[in-house]
Amino acid sequence: MTPQHPTPEYLERCRVAMAAEQTKSLAETNNWSHVDKHQVHLDWDALYKELAPLLDGAQPSSSEIQTLIARHYSIASRFYPPSREAYIGMALFYQDNPDMKTFHNAYHPKMVDFLNEAIFTYAQNQL
Repeated sequence: MTPQHPTPEYLERCRVAMAAEQTKSLAETNNWSHVDKHQVHLDWDALYKELAPLLDGAQPSSSEIQTLIARHYSIASRFYPPSREAYIGMALFYQDNPDMKTFHNAYHPKMVDFLNEAIFTYAQNQL
């Protein structure tokens, strides 16, 4: 069970899980050769453009936002289906990596922080 208020140790386990699952998947799939990366980026772009206008009024845990996060998880799963911890680790990667943070926050200045909370909620309740 995911902690309600995650500890730094739990969050670090999530970072490690994402790195391990991603490395394993890359090795097993010839660097994700099975993924149409262009289509993935188009689908994430469309999703983020749909999500961005909602950030100032919606709660990350709302059913509308969680439906969008389910789409995000589905897109991410084209690479490999991340575990609960690895999916949370992905949100942390968006926050920790300066290029990913810049990329996501270009859609909305609060995008990374919002995704972090929304993905945590989704992972806690659905994975």
